[in-house]
Amino acid sequence: MKVIDTKDLEGTEREVFGQGFKSMRILLEKDGMGFSLHKTIIPRGVEEHWHYKHHLEACYCVYGLGILKNLETGEEFEICADTTYVLDKHDNHTFQALEATVLISVFNPPVTGTEIHLEDGSYALPDSETTTNCFWE
Repeated sequence: MKVIDTKDLEGTEREVFGQGFKSMRILLEKDGMGFSLHKTIIPRGVEEHWHYKHHLEACYCVYGLGILKNLETGEEFEICADTTYVLDKHDNHTFQALEATVLISVFNPPVTGTEIHLEDGSYALPDSETTTNCFWE
């Protein structure tokens, strides 16, 4: 059994900063759960492009308000507290935070913690030549 307080992750390799967001990596591949668990904080006004080609992701919105846009279909969805969105087809998407937003995300397969976002919004795979020792570029 484990009990994890996200405050204890601050200042460690599990606190990851991207352009416009912060992600706490609560569970990673090395924790052996078969998925990874993240708390992501996106400030108001930030719009991110993500396209997880090698991972499936589900996001539960704890707090805030945002617009999720499917870049393949053009569909837009309002995401607010108690809303979950599921990227079950490796969906190419943007998320725009209309208010400061907190998301709890689950990734399958689990991330290792060394992935970086590439220009196309995807994660480089840990065993690929584009992976570096830094978390984000």
